[in-house]
Amino acid sequence: MATAVRHLVQLHADVPKAAKLYSNALGFTVAVCTERWAELTCGDFKIAMMQAPSDTKPAKNYSSFISVSVPDIDDTVVKLISMGAELDGPIKYQAHGKVAALRCLDGHMIGLYESSS
Repeated sequence: MATAVRHLVQLHADVPKAAKLYSNALGFTVAVCTERWAELTCGDFKIAMMQAPSDTKPAKNYSSFISVSVPDIDDTVVKLISMGAELDGPIKYQAHGKVAALRCLDGHMIGLYESSS
């Protein structure tokens, strides 16, 4: 059997709240969600969320980064911010499209990309 990525795993203080953010603002499908564990999918990509130990504070400077292509970056940024994410710098307008970086509830980076075509 070949090596394959199973999940990108992130630690979160509130797994259900984080799963809701990824589902409602980014369109991920929630396959499983409990207080301590969630599994979400977007196409063939899987992400797992696990409850952080109570004595652990996820490091905001050293976290996973997920990059997501979206049809409307402005609308997605508004949704993410309304659910507690923070914009990490301005939306940038590049020749190939718009890009933005945000930090979700526990500081994990979310990169957004909207193609200019």
